[in-house]
Amino acid sequence: MTFLGFDHVSMVVADTERALVFYRDILELKVAENRPDLAFAGAWLVVTEQQQIHLLEVPNPDPLQRPEHGGCDRHVAFKIIGLETIRMRLEKYDIAYTMSKSGRKALFCRDFDGNTLELIE
Repeated sequence: MTFLGFDHVSMVVADTERALVFYRDILELKVAENRPDLAFAGAWLVVTEQQQIHLLEVPNPDPLQRPEHGGCDRHVAFKIIGLETIRMRLEKYDIAYTMSKSGRKALFCRDFDGNTLELIE
């Protein structure tokens, strides 16, 4: 067996439209048009040509209390270009973030449902 990368990561959200404000409007990810008709609401977002984020509007099985620093929590990490640009966008929309404690050029933020993302330049 050989790993080739990841196809998608799924994020549980309470409200798809509200979640799209974060992923589509703030992070500027494109909504994929090929999501099949499933038994629950959600959206698929394009990260790269071969990678997606799947938003699943289903009951959240996780506890509501999360660690303050996203690096101490489950998270998905994305390599990006333009960390300063996204940092300014997060501040514009009053979205809290913490810088990486390892000294790397990276930050951690949460979507409106508490899912943690690490953005690494």
